[in-house]
Amino acid sequence: QLQLVDSGGGLVQPGGSLTLSCAASGFILSDYAITWFREGPGGTREAVSSISRAGATVSLKEAVKGRFTISRDHAKNKVYLQMNSLKPEDSGVYHCAAKYGSGDWALLTHADSADYWGQGTQVTVSS
Repeated sequence: QLQLVDSGGGLVQPGGSLTLSCAASGFILSDYAITWFREGPGGTREAVSSISRAGATVSLKEAVKGRFTISRDHAKNKVYLQMNSLKPEDSGVYHCAAKYGSGDWALLTHADSADYWGQGTQVTVSS
C-alpha cells in the first residue's frame, strides 16, 4: 500500500536532458530522506544523488557532479532528478528510494538501508 512511483525516463540524444519524478502514495515524502540509485551489473544499485528531509543535497557519483540536480516539491509530495548534458554512460534503470531519517540532515547512502523503492524508470542516451 505504501509505494513510490518513478517516471520520466526515455530516449534522449547525447547532450540532452531528462527530469525523473518520484511520487509517493500512502506516506509523506517530507518525512524521509530520498536517494536516486542506478542499477549496475548483477542487480546492484549504486547511489547517484541524495536529499535530506531538510533539503540538503549530495552527489554520490563523481561522474554526475555538476550535471544532475535532486530537488523536493513538498506541496506535490514529489522528488525530482534533473539530468543535464547526458552521456551514453548515464544510461540505465534509475530508482528512487526512501528512508525514514534519524534527523532533518540524515541521508540515505546505501541501497540496503532503504525502506521503500520505486519500480524503476529506463534512461537511454543514444544517437
